[in-house]
Amino acid sequence: MHLDVLKLRQFYYRSALGRAAQKVIRDELTQIWPEAQGQMVVGFGFAVPLLRPFLKDARRVIGLMPGPQGVMPWPPGEKNQSVLCEDTLWPIETGHVDKLVMMHGLDTTEQPTALLEEAFRVLGPGGKAVFVVPNRAGLWSRSDKTPFGYGRPYSLGQLEAQLRQHQFVTERALSTLYQPPSSGRIWRKSAGLIERVGHAMPLIAAGGVLMIEVSKQKAASPSSGLTATVRRPLRVLEGITKPAPKPETARKPT
Repeated sequence: MHLDVLKLRQFYYRSALGRAAQKVIRDELTQIWPEAQGQMVVGFGFAVPLLRPFLKDARRVIGLMPGPQGVMPWPPGEKNQSVLCEDTLWPIETGHVDKLVMMHGLDTTEQPTALLEEAFRVLGPGGKAVFVVPNRAGLWSRSDKTPFGYGRPYSLGQLEAQLRQHQFVTERALSTLYQPPSSGRIWRKSAGLIERVGHAMPLIAAGGVLMIEVSKQKAASPSSGLTATVRRPLRVLEGITKPAPKPETARKPT
């Protein structure tokens, strides 16, 4: 079930823990996509905290927010670029999106299959998407103090399998957000160190979220296998379609 947009805004823009989470995930995204020059970038769910770096060079940036969640104006103090829509009916033409970011979308929708079909539809050939979901093995999916404690957490294998079923090709996958989901002062002060240690030793600590980059690749049309022209076709069946007249049998003299 989608969370309320007011609670999401309160977490990501008004709380120290939410601002820290926003920065960690956004920094990872800009490592994956350093720029979007002249491209169309779309976010679905509550992905707008991650989209600001693309405003300066993208051709267009749109924040799609699902109806059950609600919508808020974004970016603050500028021309609005957020839109309220249905999970499975986006106001975007087929094949027009270059980059898609989904956060608090796939894990909270009640129609994941139809949602992924819609994501595939709007991406252009070779388009890229990044999905951000709660990590089943992480601490953040076990705490209801953050938005990642709601919805369906995933393991990396589960996420890759679901995306593969919808013809997405995995480009890279990572976990991040190693700091505990706590607003305690000591944890806020040591958050940067914990993130660095987590990235250096991911087998020891599980990140709170999984991020996976996928691309839309269309398979080539299969060949018919008939690559050469038959110059002198066999005429085996011609006698069946055009029977020759039967010669009259000579009558013997009596």
